[in-house]
Amino acid sequence: MSTVTVSSKYQVVIPEEIRSKLKIKPGQKVVMLEKDGVVHVIPVKPMKQVRGFAKGVDTKNIRDETDRI
Repeated sequence: MSTVTVSSKYQVVIPEEIRSKLKIKPGQKVVMLEKDGVVHVIPVKPMKQVRGFAKGVDTKNIRDETDRI
């Protein structure tokens, strides 16, 4: 567990251990999510990494918005 300090501009530095583990690179986007008083930092994967992740998924049985109740 690491402790960080919030700057006067409300900025924080993600500790190196966490950056390495999550493979966060400079300029990469992250999502900040608060739930029950806990802040979660979730790296946004580049489109090149997620391209093709749904290959082979059958969309024939997916309902349209008009079919929803």
